[in-house]
Amino acid sequence: MLSWVYYFLLLTKHFVKTFFYMQPHVLKQPPTVVCYICGREFGTKSISIHEPQCLQKWNLENGKLPKNLRRPEPKKPEVRPIGAKGSYDLVSLNEAAWQSAQSQLVACDICGRTFLPDRLLVHQRSCKPKKNK
Repeated sequence: MLSWVYYFLLLTKHFVKTFFYMQPHVLKQPPTVVCYICGREFGTKSISIHEPQCLQKWNLENGKLPKNLRRPEPKKPEVRPIGAKGSYDLVSLNEAAWQSAQSQLVACDICGRTFLPDRLLVHQRSCKPKKNK
């Protein structure tokens, strides 16, 4: 015959396990930085590797476009350090980078939607003006 202490311990162990598994597990994601050229997010360590490659790709793609769709090379937004150690406000940095990436988009003359210049050409092949009723 089991004692009441044993039952108590079993119930407590079961309660703790159940309670633990019912709690939402929040995984803290590492901070990310937005690329000022393409607008994608990268880790703080990999952004310095990505940006030169992204700019090189951007220049190649931009050179292939018709002259009327070519854009000036994007400039890295200036965000001043906020800390004594030269740290940056990541939210401000990402917002400036996002705005820079969005400024690279070109509006369709027909429908007004915005696209990367190389995708605009593909879109314009199928974009039709709306018919007036």
